[in-house]
Amino acid sequence: MTYEWKIRLFAGLPERIGADEITFADPREVMTAGELKRLLAELHPDHEGLIRLSFVACNRAYAADDARVSARDELALLPPVSGGESAADEADRSSGDSRFLVTREPLVVEDVVSRVIAPEHGASLVFVGTTREWTNGKRTLRLEYEAYEPMAVMTMRQIAGELNDRWPGARCAIAHRIGPVEIGGISVVIAVSTPHRADCYEASRYAIERLKQIVPIWKKEIWEDGSEWVGHQQGGWNPLSPGPDETGGGQR
Repeated sequence: MTYEWKIRLFAGLPERIGADEITFADPREVMTAGELKRLLAELHPDHEGLIRLSFVACNRAYAADDARVSARDELALLPPVSGGESAADEADRSSGDSRFLVTREPLVVEDVVSRVIAPEHGASLVFVGTTREWTNGKRTLRLEYEAYEPMAVMTMRQIAGELNDRWPGARCAIAHRIGPVEIGGISVVIAVSTPHRADCYEASRYAIERLKQIVPIWKKEIWEDGSEWVGHQQGGWNPLSPGPDETGGGQR
């Protein structure tokens, strides 16, 4: 007996491999995520390096290499995130909580900020990410974002929970565009509020850095002479590692 395995692909992986998913038959119904990546690398040796850098997502959560996954699970292979239309429906994209959104529609800063205002909070901050035209002397025409949408919303919600654990009472709202974003266009809005301003500054920075670490959103830079998917730019990517300062340093 054999089992059919299906693994969805994102960002630059479909372009490299030539398909949106990899399917194969195997006598095993269960294997570890590391075994699955090794098998995928054997099936596509030209892309072994990127596959080994990627993480398996199992049922919309990152899976460590020693985690067991099944052919019956919802599986995806996620290359390093850049942190930014799948078949997901609107319910999947908004999570039922209007504070977390992945959308193709233009973002309105005031709408996101309004989700975190609370009468007991005296401080609120908003981070707005926009498309810049020049990077290291190279002109960008636009950015194109892709997301594993249901999982992106789940990890946004996770970030809000982490903020509340560190800074009790903190509120967070995150909205991210997908699809093309022109020069000067808004790609992401992160709003945070807390009772006091010092906590608000710290919580806002934490939310931004954590988004870049764990939310499965990727960007493709379109230049005058080509394009490239841009992944994680902070060294070795490990979305399962603790958040900023979680092992010490600036932790409260």
